[in-house]
Amino acid sequence: VETVEFHRDRGVSVTVYKGQRKGHASSSDDNRDSLRATLAAATAIAGYTEEDRYAGLAPAADLAKEVTDLDLYHPWAMDTQAAIEQALRCETVARDDARIVSSEGASVNSGASLRVYATSEGFLHGYRGTHHSRVCSVVAEDEAGMQRDYWYSASRRREDLEDAPEIGRIAGARTVRRLGARKLNTCQVPVLFEAPVASSLLSHFIGAISGGALYRKASFLLDHLGKSVFSDFVHIYEQPFIPRAMGSAAFDNEGVKTVRRDIVAGGELEGYVLGSYSARRLGLKTTGNAGGVHNLTIDHGDRNLSELIRNLGQGVLVTELIGFGVNTVTGDYSRG
Repeated sequence: VETVEFHRDRGVSVTVYKGQRKGHASSSDDNRDSLRATLAAATAIAGYTEEDRYAGLAPAADLAKEVTDLDLYHPWAMDTQAAIEQALRCETVARDDARIVSSEGASVNSGASLRVYATSEGFLHGYRGTHHSRVCSVVAEDEAGMQRDYWYSASRRREDLEDAPEIGRIAGARTVRRLGARKLNTCQVPVLFEAPVASSLLSHFIGAISGGALYRKASFLLDHLGKSVFSDFVHIYEQPFIPRAMGSAAFDNEGVKTVRRDIVAGGELEGYVLGSYSARRLGLKTTGNAGGVHNLTIDHGDRNLSELIRNLGQGVLVTELIGFGVNTVTGDYSRG
């Protein structure tokens, strides 16, 4: 056992507008004296910053009037010894192969949070949430060298987590399958991204259609609304109201109500990802995405991973990526 850790954080942040001047301050202490000092600091900063005609609160008409209970709070009264036993069981199962020679660790984690947001427009709402996970990472070795891989499970409810032995089994199997690797000759073939890796493709796409990149004219997808950006079978959308989902939220970081909406439909770009500030810069309306997207979803076809691999013929299955060669200004994508 390497680490047993408990921690509890709290904090408050205040943003003040003096006309079109903005000041912000935060504190990890919530006693009255600290709150007064934090407010005084934010107010003082607002007196010195440059005016920005796009600054200000989110429009009152866009704020969430009612906050739906999305069943996000499921605390786990975790017993320390039981958590240790789960982590050890996970690692033991993962190492049940002579080729697994080392471990990068297994862990069991549980967290709970409470977030409250208030503005002088009259918005005052909050919600609790929980996040639980089990993770395991191991190292395998053969005459050609060493390889590592991992597996994890995360959920709002501990009952929805994969069992510790199953996480260990998958982590071990994924690691062993990397042994015996060889280099490919240069070729032009179909490429299939495994689901945990494919999410990074969507992440870079969302970055390119987010307000900050757009109003700075630093995106290759500027002025692409209504244009084709994917094959016509691609459907990407937000689902903020899925009960117990990790990305569910009834309002964004500015209190703006979230909505289920298409981002890409029929391969065409249907909407950007905007908070109120970037929306004003672009002459558009906020999309309720201050702080990011909510349960971003891409529809799958009728074939599972094994069937997709068989359909590749000669191709490449990508299970891990290295490097950061992604340029959202030009759209160039180059990673190992």
